[in-house]
Amino acid sequence: MRLRTRLLAGIAVSSLLLLLTPVAADADSIRNREWIVAALNLTKAHHYSEGSGVVVAVVDSGVDPTHADLAGNVLAGADVSSSGTVSGNGHQDSLGHGTGIAGIVAGHGHGPGHADGVLGIAPKAKILPVKDGESFGFGIAPAIRWAISHKAKVICIAQGDLLSGSPPDLEQAVEAAEKADIVVVAGAGNEPLSTSVAYPAAYPGVVAAAGTDEHGNHAAVSVTGPQIVLAAPATDIVQPYPNHKYSVGTGTSLSTAIIAGAAALIRSQFPTLSATEVVHRLTATATDKGAPGRDDEYGYGLINIVAALTANVPPATTSSSPSAPTTTTPPAAVTTTPAGSPPSAVAAAQSSSRAPIGVIAAVAAVLAVLAVWLVSRRRRMS
Repeated sequence: MRLRTRLLAGIAVSSLLLLLTPVAADADSIRNREWIVAALNLTKAHHYSEGSGVVVAVVDSGVDPTHADLAGNVLAGADVSSSGTVSGNGHQDSLGHGTGIAGIVAGHGHGPGHADGVLGIAPKAKILPVKDGESFGFGIAPAIRWAISHKAKVICIAQGDLLSGSPPDLEQAVEAAEKADIVVVAGAGNEPLSTSVAYPAAYPGVVAAAGTDEHGNHAAVSVTGPQIVLAAPATDIVQPYPNHKYSVGTGTSLSTAIIAGAAALIRSQFPTLSATEVVHRLTATATDKGAPGRDDEYGYGLINIVAALTANVPPATTSSSPSAPTTTTPPAAVTTTPAGSPPSAVAAAQSSSRAPIGVIAAVAAVLAVLAVWLVSRRRRMS
């Protein structure tokens, strides 16, 4: 499934166009709409890590590197959308999905003090764009393999194969990424287009990302299932859009990007940790939601980035490893210390406050509702 988008400016989606007059923005207007900054306590998280030195591959529709919030953070990537043949640099994104995902992972804002625009989870990480198609690409497996060969430490896959079950080439590519010590994060899928966790999110060892709303509760759009590993915000999230625009979207693509960004923060803060231990640190420090222990809506819980960066987390065990997501055994307990402790100790819990979402001023009397249902053998999720 594809990102469900509300427009903040004139934005073309596929062959349909919904026009709103661009609105002159006050300083911080976009940032003030970005409620996840407060909800995830990103200001405090960035005191410990901003993702420096970590490459995150974004397997998607390409990334626009000229957007002010991404300038300097996008590496030369590749386009594998033509039957897996490698070409280009992944910098063309007419769909806009990949640019939004990249911004949530590693947007750094812009303007004086970078105080306006989208602030991503890991603003000093680098994005490696691997384009697998503008309209539901066929290249997830070759994109993963290309990312492996180009030293990605995290692979963000905000899409999945909904119709083909478990394609052998995709499963093999995921296994190769895991053997290469890469954290692989993939979206669980969106209702009603998906009814079960899609591949590659359903594979053991992949961090299957579910979505929550602004109150930290299960988002109605998010698919559930025994493969869910973690949950993160997925509703009404501001993101960059090509040609220096923005959009607001809802779907598990957004939670996928947030978790991938969090993995980048951990890999930067703890560079000697294996991918397995990085994921374990995220699951062990997540805020337990729903039924006690792992459940099909939240997995091991709602991501708590500050705790993940500061907790004293015992090593992973077989029973607590996210590679066996059906277990109900909670992750190993973590110890805490007062706020203000150094990064090796636990800081205060993640803030649950949120900044309000701004509502764009429209000049039209009635806003159109834009729904794009694109059908293909593979469907991109968000």
